[in-house]
Amino acid sequence: MVALARQTLLYEWRRFLPAIIAVGFAGLLQLLQVGLVTGIFSSASVYITRSAADVWVGFPGTQSVNLGRTIDAGVEMRLRMDPDITRVEQFQWLDADWRGARDTGGVSVFVSGIETGPRGLMFQQLLSTPLRALLNEPGAVIVDRADLVTLGVNLGDVATINGRRVHVVGITGGLRALGGVNVLTALSTARLLDTAIVSDRTTYLVAKVRDPAQADAVAGRLEGATAFGSYAVWTAEQFAHRSQMYWIFDTGAGAGVLFMAAIVFLVGAVITSQTLVAAVAGSIREYATLNALGVGVNALRKVVMEQAFWVGAIGLLGSSILACGLFAIAWHFNVPVEISPAAVGACLLLSMILALVSGLAAIRTLRQADPASLLR
Repeated sequence: MVALARQTLLYEWRRFLPAIIAVGFAGLLQLLQVGLVTGIFSSASVYITRSAADVWVGFPGTQSVNLGRTIDAGVEMRLRMDPDITRVEQFQWLDADWRGARDTGGVSVFVSGIETGPRGLMFQQLLSTPLRALLNEPGAVIVDRADLVTLGVNLGDVATINGRRVHVVGITGGLRALGGVNVLTALSTARLLDTAIVSDRTTYLVAKVRDPAQADAVAGRLEGATAFGSYAVWTAEQFAHRSQMYWIFDTGAGAGVLFMAAIVFLVGAVITSQTLVAAVAGSIREYATLNALGVGVNALRKVVMEQAFWVGAIGLLGSSILACGLFAIAWHFNVPVEISPAAVGACLLLSMILALVSGLAAIRTLRQADPASLLR
């Protein structure tokens, strides 16, 4: 019976082609949707995921990295006292207004004041040592190449942030932010750009742990100390997850994502089930002949489910290949897409379930496979 299912698909491929396309298209939509959502919302934690810090210290209750409030810079001494911490840095984050060389109006930018030394933790994965050193110049900033049009500047151009003159000394990639534009500068420059910044306070402290596997233990130990004021401690993984979950669920965006996923699944299930039902109905006389020859209804049901499985497998193979191509195009044009193997597996599994559910709907058509119908 299994061989019969494959042979039927091979010789009657025109009947099953619409179902294959439906499954493949549904799988493609799910992969693209997950990739876009993950890429867009992961940009909320780009400060964490693109840096080498293992531990983050900030204001208690901070829900996302871009919502940080200042803490006492004296907490830095508590971190340096811990024997498992090898490096500590300040990270100054501020929301500012940008005016570019070309008339683009005011642009909301997120300024990140970082250490400019060669061992700097912040954005270590994005900035080379020579590029980081350029930030030592007074008023120097680095921007993402994908934001050049938005900011109205090119390399070497002059702009203003909060009315103060800055100049673009470097361009990099992977800095795109959610809800604004990221601009990197030195800590000293960041403090000049916002006169409200108090010298003995900072938005975050980041630290490198001797053994990254012990980051949870170090964070728990630091969290318990209260002598240096009110602050909270997270591992980099915890804080990145916290930031992403805030944007996905607490901002209401997650409900829209889940709603769209449900619509894709529902539409795909309806189209696929109807095309499979039509394909089975088109072969009903053949099924009736097999039944007359002694093949039981249960065996025929297995044939239909095997067909549904292969329809799903072929459709998902095509959607996976097409998704790889579309993701490559998206990366080329700096579209924020990101997808993990686990997410790919979940999407493909969901689409396969869709195909099998459609097969169950097509099984009902076998009720018409009555040998008596051959006499009509």
